[in-house]
Amino acid sequence: MTWDAGEVFDALGRAVSRSPRITVAVWALITAGCFGLAVAGVGGESLFERLSTGAPQVPGSQSAEADDLIAEASTSGPSLTLAVQDVDPADPALAEPVGAAREDLMAVTGVASVIDPYLLPEGPTSAAAAPLIAQGGDGFLVVVELEPDLVPDVEDAALAEVEERLDALPAELSDAVPGAAGASGQVGGTSLIVEEITDQVEEDLRTGETVALPIALLVMVLVFGGFLAAAMPMAGALASIAGGLGSVYALSYGLDMDASVVNVVTILSLGLSIDYGLLIVSRFREELHALVDVDQGASVRRRRGDGAVETALRRTMTTAGRTVAFSALTVAIAISGLIVFEPAILRAFGAAGVAVILIAVATALTLVPALLRLAGRHLIAPGLVSRVPGLRWVLARTSDVSAEEGAFSRLAGRVQRHPWWVLGVSVLVLGVLATPFLRLELRNSTIELLPQGSDQRAYVEAIADDYPASASPPVVVLAQASLEDVAAWSAELAELPDVASVDPPAPLGGYVVVGVRPDTTDPGGAVARAVVEDVRATDAPFDRWVTGQAANQIDFTQALFDRAPWAVAIVVLATFVLLFLMTGSLVIPLKALLTNALSLSASLGVLVWVFQDGHLTGPLGFSPTGGIETYVVALIIAFGFGLAMDYEVFLLSRIKELWDSGRTNDEAVRLGLQRSGRIITSAAVIIIVVFTGFVFGKLLVIKEVGFSLAVAVLIDATLVRMLLVPATMTLLGRYNWWAPAPLARLHKRFAITH
Repeated sequence: MTWDAGEVFDALGRAVSRSPRITVAVWALITAGCFGLAVAGVGGESLFERLSTGAPQVPGSQSAEADDLIAEASTSGPSLTLAVQDVDPADPALAEPVGAAREDLMAVTGVASVIDPYLLPEGPTSAAAAPLIAQGGDGFLVVVELEPDLVPDVEDAALAEVEERLDALPAELSDAVPGAAGASGQVGGTSLIVEEITDQVEEDLRTGETVALPIALLVMVLVFGGFLAAAMPMAGALASIAGGLGSVYALSYGLDMDASVVNVVTILSLGLSIDYGLLIVSRFREELHALVDVDQGASVRRRRGDGAVETALRRTMTTAGRTVAFSALTVAIAISGLIVFEPAILRAFGAAGVAVILIAVATALTLVPALLRLAGRHLIAPGLVSRVPGLRWVLARTSDVSAEEGAFSRLAGRVQRHPWWVLGVSVLVLGVLATPFLRLELRNSTIELLPQGSDQRAYVEAIADDYPASASPPVVVLAQASLEDVAAWSAELAELPDVASVDPPAPLGGYVVVGVRPDTTDPGGAVARAVVEDVRATDAPFDRWVTGQAANQIDFTQALFDRAPWAVAIVVLATFVLLFLMTGSLVIPLKALLTNALSLSASLGVLVWVFQDGHLTGPLGFSPTGGIETYVVALIIAFGFGLAMDYEVFLLSRIKELWDSGRTNDEAVRLGLQRSGRIITSAAVIIIVVFTGFVFGKLLVIKEVGFSLAVAVLIDATLVRMLLVPATMTLLGRYNWWAPAPLARLHKRFAITH
């Protein structure tokens, strides 16, 4: 009962070959529709307007429950705050222009209250005004709060009008008050932080694509020796990007989509679609070359009903098409492991990642073959680029070839002569690179994800430095008890280690809120986390919940550890089964899992060395936070494992073809590396370019993901695929293909063959 995948992909190739123009037209409509959906949306709400941001939460955790209860009990609306700087708040001349601004703000539809030091009867020098006065006595705050439960359009209009009026106040003070000639100000608030992050996501997306696409096209021109063949994977990539954005938009109606999801899945979609397109185009040219060489004197002119082109396309689909589908399945399985976790952000990444993989493989198996069918024999004709002086020599060494001997077979031959040395050195290098991973610190950053100097990060830091009494406490306790009982209990909190102060309890609906301020400037660091653990361990005669950045980080990390065994088990088991069905071997899947684990550990070690330890801050343009974003580690493991399996399948499919054709193990490894090495290397270069393009963005989380995945691909496509895999397969010899007799019989019944 062996499933012959070749028949399925041959039928697909035949169908595409018969209707290439219809296929291209359908994809053109899908691409335009998805881009339109992402930009304009439904009812004028674009994709970027539907994104959320903030510290990732775990549904049902103590911190998430506290946040939900606080949100439900709160009777306050959204607010904006102006921090006026470089003025003397005690100057009585400030009262008149500030009062005029207050009247204007109260006249805005939807504004509930305006608070400033000059509104208080005691004046700006009173104790009641202290939270609104800068510690250094050189500034003050104006806080504007809107009515709760405004309809979105009214709320957005009110926030925009309030922001505009607050922005104008410092200049008015500078003009009207002689002592405030140098007045400046910063307007901030939750809505502006969300807006700045989503705007930065959109900008980073454009930056990444602007950097990645032209360089990727240049690499493919060198790979294929011309623009025509290089344009095929690029067309698939553009369609995949559009489809990916459209799928994320659709998923946003069922899942909360964090702003970073868009960039990360775009990176994945762009890289995989180019990878798969590259493999399809390369195999098609190889098959067409073989057919045209046999066809004496065959013309490269496009002919209707060209049998050689159709045959080459069908052969491509039964070989490279099957490999692409199999590879996409392994990557999808790796990323689907994220759906097992409880945090909503990881579920969103998992669902969106699987969606874009399906779109990428769909373009590679339909759109790209349709374009190949239309281009026909022109794809093997010398391109105009090859006629440019100086480029002919370069292209002769970079464009794809079908020779059985070359640089990669010679490399494999050297490895096979000294397999133990290669194995030992490779494992040693990977181990050294992985060492920093042992000191990994996990973080759930908030405003720190924005670049230094950004408006909202500067605002939050200014509030924390100059107005500590107005800044939100890093640790928040929500208690269901009377104000007196909570006040008595909170006295115990003030005695805990590393607690600097405890805010007076404040009523909130049927609850009481207590702010705890650790003796640290790092709201998510080890000291703050220790305070959270101590507060949670303190007995209380009533129900209470602890939240805040550090509490959220503890809950998120615990949720990862709780579900990680299930996610790993699912991915490992499914990958093992798929590779077994592909190869019939029990050894090859085990070897693949071990080498991929080594490769991932090395990549994570480099990530820690750079972003946690603070190396390369200048070239990469970031400020270290003292750790790695918690969900970034999960993403890198899932995405990195998937990409490693991608290249594993590329290499194994060629080696298995040669083994099945009767070659010896060493010949199959050597020639398999020769036939797939160029594609793996070229695909790796392109995907590294794609990931590196997103490192030029400014959001820290995108930098971390882009950099670490680029490093993962670099390590995997060079040290692992070119050296470690050939060495281990040489040492194992015929045992590579071993399986116990019962499993061997099972493989004969259920094998995926072509």
